[in-house]
Parts: sequence; C-alpha cells; structure tokens
Amino acid sequence: MRSESPATADLIVVLAGDYSGNRILAAGDLVRRGFAPKALVSGPSGEYGLHETDLAIPFAVRHGYPESYFIPLPNDDRSTKDEAADVLAALRQRHVRRVDIVTSDYHTRRAGSIYRARVPKLDPGLEIHMVAAPDLYFTPEGWWKNREGRKTFLLEWMKTVATWFGM
Repeated sequence: MRSESPATADLIVVLAGDYSGNRILAAGDLVRRGFAPKALVSGPSGEYGLHETDLAIPFAVRHGYPESYFIPLPNDDRSTKDEAADVLAALRQRHVRRVDIVTSDYHTRRAGSIYRARVPKLDPGLEIHMVAAPDLYFTPEGWWKNREGRKTFLLEWMKTVATWFGM
C-alpha cells in the first residue's frame, strides 16, 4: 500500500470500482474538510445501463454530502490504465495542478504507479497524492482472515503483475 496524507488540491478524484461507497464517502469528507472545492467521480458504464457515477453520487447525497460537491465523469473504461487516460484528460481540461486521488487502500500502489508513469508525458506540472479509502473486506493487517479479503489480494496482485508486463 502506498497511501499518502491528503493535501490541499484543486480537485479530488474518485476512482471507479468501489461498490461499497467508501471511496466517494472519503472524497466527500475531503471536500467537506476543505482539501478541495469538488470531487471528480469516475464511473464506467455497467449494470442496467447505468454508470457508476449514477449510483455513487446519490449514495453520497444519502449520506449527507451535497450533490454540488461532485462532478460526474461517466466513461466506458474497463481498467485503471484506461481510466487514467480519461481522468488525466479531464484534469488537463480543468487546468488542475494539484489533485488528491481517492481509491481503496489495496489499490493505491498500483493506481499511483499508473498515474505517475503517465503524468510526466502528459502533464508534467501535475502533483498527485494517492489517498486511501478503507475497504470492507481488505485490511493490510488481516486480509487473509476472510474470503473476500483473500480474493481482493489475489486479484490486485494479478493486476499488478499484468501492469508490470504492460498488459
């Protein structure tokens, strides 16, 4: 895990793939605490013709965060690598110089390496901070204690190895 403390930023980014809502709630909390004025919420298309943003933002609203905190970024990405291209393009379009990227604690290392590998080529002035949101089943101290934690560990490591090979 390679999580950092949040820093004052131009924008918070919520990466897709969290079906418990912890990522968007962590981002809402960062906006509420004044780390950035808004959160860009990435969300691929999926179940029943909806984008993840169509579900995540109302979820955060039901948990007390104003809808105005969030900017939807619907997409059709199926990997962190593809998502990074769309997110970085959206950040460039908005002239963002500092960003806190919120993802699950198990995902910060791989996602951070993917984003940081692209930034020097696409937007050398962009400063990125990877911020961990807790996962329901995975904790670094006890992921092996439950089936979902073990599955998360295995899947993330398979994706990490695939990323090392450029897949």
